[in-house]
Amino acid sequence: MIDKKNIVNQEEHAILVGVIQPDQTESQVTEYLDELEFLAETAGVKTIKRFTQRLKHPDARSFVGKGKLEEIKKFILSKGNITLVIFDDELTGSQIQNIEKEINTRTIDRSDLILDIFASRAKTAQARTQVELAQYQYILPRLKGMWKHLERQGGGVGTRGPGETEIETDRRIVKDKISLLKKRLGDYDRQAETQRQERGEFIRVALVGYTNVGKSTIMNGLSKSEVFAENKLFATLDTTTRKCVFEQTPFLLSDTVGFIRKLPHHLVESFKSTLDEVREADVLLHVVDIAHPQYEEQLAVVNKTLAELGCTDKPTITIFNKMDKFEEVTFDEWLEEDVKKDILRELKERWEESTKGNCVFVSAIDKKNFDVLRQTILHKVRDMYQIRYPYKAEYFY
Repeated sequence: MIDKKNIVNQEEHAILVGVIQPDQTESQVTEYLDELEFLAETAGVKTIKRFTQRLKHPDARSFVGKGKLEEIKKFILSKGNITLVIFDDELTGSQIQNIEKEINTRTIDRSDLILDIFASRAKTAQARTQVELAQYQYILPRLKGMWKHLERQGGGVGTRGPGETEIETDRRIVKDKISLLKKRLGDYDRQAETQRQERGEFIRVALVGYTNVGKSTIMNGLSKSEVFAENKLFATLDTTTRKCVFEQTPFLLSDTVGFIRKLPHHLVESFKSTLDEVREADVLLHVVDIAHPQYEEQLAVVNKTLAELGCTDKPTITIFNKMDKFEEVTFDEWLEEDVKKDILRELKERWEESTKGNCVFVSAIDKKNFDVLRQTILHKVRDMYQIRYPYKAEYFY
């Protein structure tokens, strides 16, 4: 297995680097870097400074321009404690090599950081295999740039002549490892499929949403179970399924891995078996952190991912979570109560129209409005029983 433990650790101090491209605004890139800093914090890295540059397109050699790279180098030398540089966009192997040669500091990109977090949070054999596969798929196209010193001919008895260069040998080993891991994941997929079939004729409900929006907390509140939840990105990697019963109506509730913008494609591919819970769900609960300043963009990212999974036609309840925080950041203490009520009413009317009435506003931390949420889920689940298992539906009323 590729050792990812040394990419980041608790002693790391990092700078973040982002590029403002023509189709982006400065505020958007600031938000992206906010998220990158949260990712770094989740991995145990303290951010010291950010650098941004406006470019028509990233530099092919070093992603940012030569002048900006020199500015970064001077800052690193002046500080003396910077051990890591993190770029918000994906870098090629040669770009990483060129940047590290110029600034003499270890450099990773957003994808590598996300993979490191996934590696540290993978607990089950399936999750570890999924992450390991994603790691190898990430490294394969970067072998030449990352390990250029391996391009010399292999030496020793039996290696003289045309032979394979060491880089070619490494590439073949990595490809063989990818094939082995895919086969292993195929075995896990078959086991998961068998488990899903053994669950019987229950309506399946899946929690989906951007990472860190409170899915696991809602899962705990609805199922009265203790699913791990914390204020960090990707707290949940493995799908957790619990049986719930609302007013004699049973259904299966699953918590799934959170989505994020710029999620590495090979990571989505590796976790396809986990995402099968979303594909096979009868009802989706799309959780949104309404207190987040970019919650609409996060909502759009999740909807785009659901479309890629072919899940846009599923009955969906949008759960706007963290209403307590929303009111805290939106309302000043001197704001009149009537004005507060008007703001909340307009917000709810807007999203009720947008979701055709399929939305609920809650605070999972104190279970505010959970009774309404349970009733909304119950009605949707009973409707699905009428469609899927009509001969069972009469027992649930």
